[in-house]
Amino acid sequence: SPPSLSPPPSLYPPSPLHLSLSLPLSLPLPLSLPLSPPFISPLLFISMGLYLPLSPPLSSFPWGILSPQPEENPYWWNANMVFIPYCSSDAWSGASAKTDQSDYAFMGSVIIMEVVNELLTKGLDSAKVLLLAGSSAGGTGVLLNVDRVAEHLESRGHGEIQVRGLADSGWFLDNKQYRSTDCHSTISCEPTEAIKRGIRYWGSVVPESCRQTHIREEWNCFFGYKVYPTLKSPVFVVQWLFDEAQLTVDNIHLTGHPVHEGQWRYIQNLGNELRNTLKDVPSLFAPACLSHEVITRNYWMDIQVKGTSLPRALHCWDRASPPRGCPLRLIDSCPWPHCNPTCPTIRDQITGQEMSVIQFLKHMGFDVAKMAQQQGMDAGKLLGMLNNGN
Repeated sequence: SPPSLSPPPSLYPPSPLHLSLSLPLSLPLPLSLPLSPPFISPLLFISMGLYLPLSPPLSSFPWGILSPQPEENPYWWNANMVFIPYCSSDAWSGASAKTDQSDYAFMGSVIIMEVVNELLTKGLDSAKVLLLAGSSAGGTGVLLNVDRVAEHLESRGHGEIQVRGLADSGWFLDNKQYRSTDCHSTISCEPTEAIKRGIRYWGSVVPESCRQTHIREEWNCFFGYKVYPTLKSPVFVVQWLFDEAQLTVDNIHLTGHPVHEGQWRYIQNLGNELRNTLKDVPSLFAPACLSHEVITRNYWMDIQVKGTSLPRALHCWDRASPPRGCPLRLIDSCPWPHCNPTCPTIRDQITGQEMSVIQFLKHMGFDVAKMAQQQGMDAGKLLGMLNNGN
């Protein structure tokens, strides 16, 4: 059972990678939860999180894929799990210690390896599979570290442990911003410039194969579609097609006011760009929703793509020989944010009231009800057709 939780004492420092994400409170969890040697379940999760969401209530932690309750986590509820809070502000890439010249330390990549070393003394050496999972900065961290963890275990004489990755909401694009601004801070910098500056502070370590591919331009390895083709370990990618963090980085700020035509076109094009970068990813769950992070959310079982839930898709991927009809690649083809009826609930940012999918799309400039009326059909039926790619 998880340890007792107390209110967080302070904010962690903002991460240079997440240029303009809101900074939630982090919970003071221990480095590793109690394990059950000799790893009765063959699977070990190491989950790297930017933060733990404050809703639902803390008493129900953990949620989603970390939950020990079968009804909330039907396939991995009894796996051994370790949660590493994100406090290094370097997308789990840093190897820069504090010095006399600098009061800051960025040690994300070192932290991961030290956790793995510690777990080898607690039963990891008996595991068959290690699943390295992460959301947001943790998702990017999975892409940067999954091969390194596999190579590290092999160098320690444990090459029989299969290392796999689960990257949630960490597939960022180095695209052109909707509105360019001067790079006075990480919040205003375009993604590529922010990473270029960040890796100098962090002393970042990237996968060797990616480094060889992008010599002297290692910043490329922080973007999923550039690092993914260089990876040897299997990775399942979970990515919202309209990621809120990506939109914020691109200077699209969805406030209580309807978006105008230029923003609307940019948002649609973002979905198309993201689809294009995912075309060669065989293990994928990509709903057409406006959101950020999912695997540790309490609604993670509710989201579906073409009738298949995320836990079901992950279970298919996790099996050595998936049965026929077990989907591994699921991506929405409808073109608008939240055109998938199973997307998470949207709330008006000013009133806090829930918005239906139709209300939300109308707020975004697309009148679903009017379009359905013109087609002589029910609005819900239109949304279903959109979700099925028709």
